[in-house]
Amino acid sequence: MADTLQILQHADKEQQYLNLLPQIASLVENEPDFIANCANIAAALKESFHFLWVGFYRVVNQVLVLGPFQGPIACTRIAYGKGVCGKAWQQAVPMIVPDVDQFPGHIACSSLSKSEIVIPLIIRQQVVAVLDIDSLLLNDFDDIDRLYLQKVVDLLAHSFDALCLRI
Repeated sequence: MADTLQILQHADKEQQYLNLLPQIASLVENEPDFIANCANIAAALKESFHFLWVGFYRVVNQVLVLGPFQGPIACTRIAYGKGVCGKAWQQAVPMIVPDVDQFPGHIACSSLSKSEIVIPLIIRQQVVAVLDIDSLLLNDFDDIDRLYLQKVVDLLAHSFDALCLRI
């Protein structure tokens, strides 16, 4: 496991993700604790990309409950189908919102958030958590983010699923 995150200077977004993925893989591959892995992933993404907010919501008793995150305080619970996170959970698909003010039913945890991406973490055909990222910029997320953040979530899902198989 790395002691420090190696961040490329002056690299484009895709190069940053390509540099970050193996570092995240090394963080989660031998760590069995889901919360610890979520915390390190949130920190790595926030430090690498300087997003406003990066964190996880876990499905607990049929509601999304705030998990590890980096950034300003956040909404603690989100109902199924509500806001961007709740919709991504309900539909079990990644969601990119270029302008949160134009998203019907957006939950404004921070008025500073302008765009958002949410990637569901699916294990055995069930959403168990979502990765939520907010940006200070409008239209900050695109298919590159969706592709690589899905890879990040897949790394987490694989490590979590492997742990469940050992229990």
